[in-house]
Amino acid sequence: MVEQTMVVTRRECPARRVPTGDPVTIPVDTFITITQSLGGNYTVVYKGNMLRVDGTDADALGLEKQELHFEDRGDGLICEDHVWQALETIYDPEIPVNLRSLGLIYGLSIDQDSKTVAIDMTLTAPSCGMGPVLMGDVKYRVAQVPNVAKVDVRLVFDPPWSRDMMSEEAQLETGLFY
Repeated sequence: MVEQTMVVTRRECPARRVPTGDPVTIPVDTFITITQSLGGNYTVVYKGNMLRVDGTDADALGLEKQELHFEDRGDGLICEDHVWQALETIYDPEIPVNLRSLGLIYGLSIDQDSKTVAIDMTLTAPSCGMGPVLMGDVKYRVAQVPNVAKVDVRLVFDPPWSRDMMSEEAQLETGLFY
């Protein structure tokens, strides 16, 4: 967790508006306030708007950039393991557990011909206002996997999410295992 800190952007910085997920670009040499750091992402305030900056762009904030490393096998195919690895780097904004361990990823399919990854995911609550931001996180991170040209994310609520869908490790980490 980062204390509220004012920084000056070192380069243009892509961000997404909270809670809509709309893309915003913060210009270089702009004063912004970092209000939260959770799961490798940053919540900032820019022109009175709350934005989410991905950890892979943290260098624009003068912080250590989160690096995602996927070895391209050279065969032109999307590696499913890499997609799952990318999903494990995305954390719920309120619960410091990754989406896969939380049980929020219901399905994943890869169309090698169109280079498209399709993901069915849910939220811990249907009324969660961060849904568009989380969907944006999924698209952003999975798009960094070699050979991925398009990421389609579909929000589904059937079956409804429950804590039983969490991995045992996630349940232990959050104190919900008993």
